[in-house]
Amino acid sequence: MESLAPNAEVRLAVAQCFRTLTTSTDNRDVVSALQTLHSYLDEGAESRTTSVQRAEFRRAHFTRTLQFLISNIQADWVHSLTAAQRAELWDSLFLRGPPEQALLVLMEGIGELSPSTNLDHLVSITEKFLQSGRLADLLWSYCQGAGPSDSPQLRETLLGRIVALPDLTANKLHPNNKPLFLPQQYYPLLATEMLTALEQTCQALKDGTDCSLTFVAQTLGKVCIQGHSGLVLALMAPRLSVCTRSDMVWQRVCWKLLENVPQLWMESVLTGLVQAVCGPDALGRIIGNLVITNKKAQFVMTHKLLLLQYKYETRVLRIVLGYLAADRERRPLLIQVLRSVSQAWANPSAVKHTPLEQQLYVSKALLLSVSLLKDSELQELRSDLLQCLLGGMQSHLDSSVVRIRHMGMVVGECLSSRMDINGTKLKFEYDQDEETQELCSLMTPSTADEPEPEPVNRVDSPQEINETTPSAENVSSQNKPGPQPDSDLDSDDELTPYDMSGDQEISKASPPRYLRDCLESLISSEDPSRVELSLRVTEGLVRKNVFAAREISVQLTKVLLHMEDKYSINGFQSLRQATMVALAVTDCIPVTQYLTTEFYSLNYSLRQRLDILEVLALAAQELSKPITEKRDPSTGILASTDLTPYPGDNAVQWRQEVEKRIQSKTKRLRKGATQPPAKATPNRYAPVAGHFFFPLLRNYDKPQVTFDLLGSDHLVLGRLIHTLGLFMHLAVNAPIAAQMGRALLDFVWAVRYHVDQMVRRGVLFAVCSVFLSINSQNLLVDFSDQLFETRTWLADVAEGDPDADCRSLAVQSLVLLDKSLKKQLQDQQALGLES
Repeated sequence: MESLAPNAEVRLAVAQCFRTLTTSTDNRDVVSALQTLHSYLDEGAESRTTSVQRAEFRRAHFTRTLQFLISNIQADWVHSLTAAQRAELWDSLFLRGPPEQALLVLMEGIGELSPSTNLDHLVSITEKFLQSGRLADLLWSYCQGAGPSDSPQLRETLLGRIVALPDLTANKLHPNNKPLFLPQQYYPLLATEMLTALEQTCQALKDGTDCSLTFVAQTLGKVCIQGHSGLVLALMAPRLSVCTRSDMVWQRVCWKLLENVPQLWMESVLTGLVQAVCGPDALGRIIGNLVITNKKAQFVMTHKLLLLQYKYETRVLRIVLGYLAADRERRPLLIQVLRSVSQAWANPSAVKHTPLEQQLYVSKALLLSVSLLKDSELQELRSDLLQCLLGGMQSHLDSSVVRIRHMGMVVGECLSSRMDINGTKLKFEYDQDEETQELCSLMTPSTADEPEPEPVNRVDSPQEINETTPSAENVSSQNKPGPQPDSDLDSDDELTPYDMSGDQEISKASPPRYLRDCLESLISSEDPSRVELSLRVTEGLVRKNVFAAREISVQLTKVLLHMEDKYSINGFQSLRQATMVALAVTDCIPVTQYLTTEFYSLNYSLRQRLDILEVLALAAQELSKPITEKRDPSTGILASTDLTPYPGDNAVQWRQEVEKRIQSKTKRLRKGATQPPAKATPNRYAPVAGHFFFPLLRNYDKPQVTFDLLGSDHLVLGRLIHTLGLFMHLAVNAPIAAQMGRALLDFVWAVRYHVDQMVRRGVLFAVCSVFLSINSQNLLVDFSDQLFETRTWLADVAEGDPDADCRSLAVQSLVLLDKSLKKQLQDQQALGLES
């Protein structure tokens, strides 16, 4: 019973204080009661209470006291206190006791009180709590093991209040929230308090006192899992990097901190840390060999950051792989990473189905891993890398996307150079851009880790050099002799040279003037100059002599289609293509029938089939445009002359001059059209649209020996679908548009899930063309059975397609479809109201 006496005494004293505060009207009694409560928090030698009593008050009565104060915050005795008394006796109770209990009570009170001055008072106390370093005291109390023997539920509640304090205050205070409670200020403050607790832990360990980092690790993990790792680790990582350079105790503290992070929160901590540290050496000092002892950390560092996620910068890849390569115990993990990354890079299915950004990310990881290998390790992995090189090169070069092909070329060159296979190195021709240059630079290991302070005495900067340059120029200009007044004016040095950039070489042979002569030259001539002249003038002769062109249009098209650049003629492809387009425009139906028939014929290369599609597309675009008016030759000659006659000599120009002056001085209340409306011209493409469109849908599902459209020749399939979509778009308002739209949707529906992204882009472009070319009424009537299924498919593509362009096109198609349907429904409702 004697052991219970101090407990009972404290309990009775606290109860007496509560009764006094509740019932007394005398201000002196209120002050005396608050001072009595304060005496249980005084730690000095002059304290009126014993250590046992103070410990009992902190354990059993402190939380109840704070709750009593908040529940009576509107009482008269509280308002009878002066401002100084309230700050000294009432507010300081929240700032002097156990910090974890005070924080919980304060957050509970803020959540319960309605907007008022009392709520503002609690908010100000919470600000003082944070500014006075009480969070560091809270964390340090748990590091010492002096924290309460709390339950898991209580600890989870405390962690939630610490980590989610900005969210809780924002939900309660709304626009009246304090700047200190904003995430941009609170989480750096929390990071500073954690660093303070870690520093106190290091000092305690040096003094021989045991400490626990469990609660600090849980706090760090919960902050990171809630998405605030950037704000916290941006402040902690540089400080930890500096402290662990020369202090082994700090390294041990950091390793223990990371080991105590719960498994569920380990990924968020590591991903934030690799982005915040300045190099692989700093990461190694902070986390040690965590990837060896912790399976979750190993999975994150060796698999998830390299193969599953691809949003990080190249610097993060350098840090992760450099960390694995920096220690002898971690190098087997680098070998493991290289094997898995090389398999992912060489996987044909991954090349077809993963986003291009992820393929670029994996390529960077592969090159960085290879650059970190030692020669002995490279010999061990030689067979794996060779298999990766052969299989991966084929998969990348077979792709229809130019960036993927370039990626495969660069990686192939770098791997072959590193492995040095029989002294041979691969070399490809591709356009150098930022992406390819970055990939090539990854084979050079980066030595810059943590920037050291620059020395004072160093080489002059470029700015200083530039500043000294003008003076040197001035000196040289002063020493340079100027022009002598008695110099020879007839010197050849003063003559201005002629501009010969536009000169053309005069050919000995004269160009042909008739189409049949051009045809004969292209068929049988072996003279390069004669062939070139014929090829250059053929287009103009076709457009000028329409009747003569129609007699030999199909024959000339056949010759041009099979023609090869034997003599390396400048601009051969563009001249050949322009002539074929002119023939298709001039004699549309026969030439179009020939080209569409030959597209599925035997013994044509893929290049020739692509040429056919390009010619048909350009011809359809030209036919769909209005015919430009031919100018009078005399007008053109007059406009090109340099001599301008005097206005008074020409009556027409005199009248125009007078009309301009009248127009400039005349004031009009309403200005009408300044130009006459454009003259309507018939659409030459609409009557022949079917000849361009339907023959190309005839034999697409019949594979041939040299041409398999639905098989390996997906490049031609993608271009074919794009071309059909263009034909559909140009046929807007044409009578045959609805029939073309239905046929096109039926065709592309079979290949909408094609593995090649260029084909999927073509399918989505074709669907957009159908929605754009068919009015809303016909779309709802003629395509009602397909719209619902098409809309569902577009929604799936917009959400889950790995290619960004496909997702964008799907969203555009959905917008067009919804807009057309909404317009048609509104028109029907308007007609119903009128009737």
